[in-house]
Amino acid sequence: MSRLTLIVAATRTNGIGQNGSLPWQLPQEMSYFARATKTAPEGKVNAVVMGRNTWESIPKKFRPLKDRVNIVVSRNEKYEIGSTPQTSPTFLHLNLADALARISNPPPSPAPESFKPIHHAFIIGGATLHNESLALPPDPTTAAFVDRVLLTRILEPAFEDCNVFMPDFLTSQGESGARAAEEGVQWNRAPHEELSEWVGFEVPKGVQEEKGVKYEFQMWVRRKPQHTSE
Repeated sequence: MSRLTLIVAATRTNGIGQNGSLPWQLPQEMSYFARATKTAPEGKVNAVVMGRNTWESIPKKFRPLKDRVNIVVSRNEKYEIGSTPQTSPTFLHLNLADALARISNPPPSPAPESFKPIHHAFIIGGATLHNESLALPPDPTTAAFVDRVLLTRILEPAFEDCNVFMPDFLTSQGESGARAAEEGVQWNRAPHEELSEWVGFEVPKGVQEEKGVKYEFQMWVRRKPQHTSE
């Protein structure tokens, strides 16, 4: 498991939160998040990796996120996540590297009867993990790195009161296809059909509107830059 997917809803200025909570309440967008992070082939399961604040922002009755491996990252080694059901195993790790090692390492031998290999691994927040995961070098031969971003772009309103932001992984070239700020890495917006195919279900296309908020489901993929000989 060397590929990670960042899944996030963000404004045009990359705002993702306000005072520890979401600035918007969009049930259909949350349904998309749940389905995208749950959908896996028979016999496999997805993992969701999150920081402690993101974990605590989930209402207790919904913790851990059902039918997914939940991995919480906290520097507090005494932090208690409580008991979790077998269908949603939950683990605490002190840093992102240890969390990624859990989902990257091969299964134990012999594997327990309940063991399911990881299909997709999602980074779901917050801003610190967004920064750390996007900064991982894209070297598939050595370690995990983010090669895909499932971005729900909040188009209107501007939500100018946001005080938590994700990194601007795209340049000012806009959202038709752009080069990342870090040198030598290209991010390209995938066709909508590719998004639906990757998540495994039909995703609503174009601008959606819910509770007066306009947004769009997008997928950005890290591509190898094309080098031309002179």
